Amino acid sequence: MNILIGTCGWSAKGGRKEYFRHFSVIEIQETFYKIPKEDTVRRWREEAPQDFEYTIKAWQGITHPVSSPTWRKSNIKPKPGKESNYGFFRPTQEVFDAWKGIRRIALILKASVVVFQTPPSFKFSKENLSNIERFFSSIDRKDIVLAWEPRGDWNEHKEELSMLLSRFDLIHVVDPLKRLPLSTHEIVYFRLHGLGKKEVNYRYKYTDQDLKKLCKVIKRYTNEVKKVYVFFNNIYMFDDSLRFKEVLKHELGK
Repeated sequence: MNILIGTCGWSAKGGRKEYFRHFSVIEIQETFYKIPKEDTVRRWREEAPQDFEYTIKAWQGITHPVSSPTWRKSNIKPKPGKESNYGFFRPTQEVFDAWKGIRRIALILKASVVVFQTPPSFKFSKENLSNIERFFSSIDRKDIVLAWEPRGDWNEHKEELSMLLSRFDLIHVVDPLKRLPLSTHEIVYFRLHGLGKKEVNYRYKYTDQDLKKLCKVIKRYTNEVKKVYVFFNNIYMFDDSLRFKEVLKHELGK
């Protein structure tokens, strides 16, 4: 089992070169806020070591409605009258074009996984079930592994969620210190957002006990999967990732 540890976004003070010194994978966040220029993405690929892995977060135009605060952060304004065509996997030309753009970026980067993260407002419903089915039944996904991190009430509907994950061969992305993935896949993909009452707590700093517990979770997949991705997504993510590498080495000999 190959265990890859990294961060959600570039986090090293010394920039990308410093990051490459310590890690062999990263989850790109820029692709969530807007689809970058292809020349920019080619530069990212060329700068990285040959065996360095990229994963990317799919553009929010596929998953998040225009009313989401993340759209304001991206400073992207849809064409007037087209605002309701974005997000929630809606079967619109805008959403399918967004996937084509993200797919091009993934292929240039040779990204190993594309992650779709849906907001809590994307609730379990007949309409959203239909949107998911139409989207994943229609897109060209050749040579790309797809993963889904559902937030909100989807995790309360385990039977339906498991069916979707299995039917469309999607990796179930979870925070392993809160819940375990429902689907069985040769890849396990973890995103750690901090602990506490809220789903996301970016200011949380992981304790040594937390990191040892994370090792125990990973250990249970030793004979089940080929690869485990572990991405920290908190303000201490660079330091926590480095600490986890040392804890993992001590606990599992990795």
